[in-house]
Amino acid sequence: MPAPAPLSSASAMLRHRILPALRIRGGGASGPSRWTTPGHEERPKGYLFNRIPPPPGQSRKWEDWELPCYIASFITIVILGVGLNAKPDMTIETWAHEKALERLKMENLGLSNSGSTESD
Repeated sequence: MPAPAPLSSASAMLRHRILPALRIRGGGASGPSRWTTPGHEERPKGYLFNRIPPPPGQSRKWEDWELPCYIASFITIVILGVGLNAKPDMTIETWAHEKALERLKMENLGLSNSGSTESD
């Protein structure tokens, strides 16, 4: 069986080409990865977004992006609230219900007309 020798040499060549790439991407032997190392601080501060609150009696200073963001968010909520409540009901169930009511009305008109002509 001389066939396995070329196959094993081809697989060995592939293994030698692929393994270095896997080691680099995985962070294996080259040292700690920047994604898995601990942070710079010894322990967390325990505040929201790691921001120290201002001293008592002082208010927090707003950043430049906050006012436009809050205004745009409020306007978006108002537009969506008004727009979504004012849109027409275009569901298939509503359409089918209206068609069924029209058919019932037509049937009732047809029965009442045929009943009055028969008695005359």
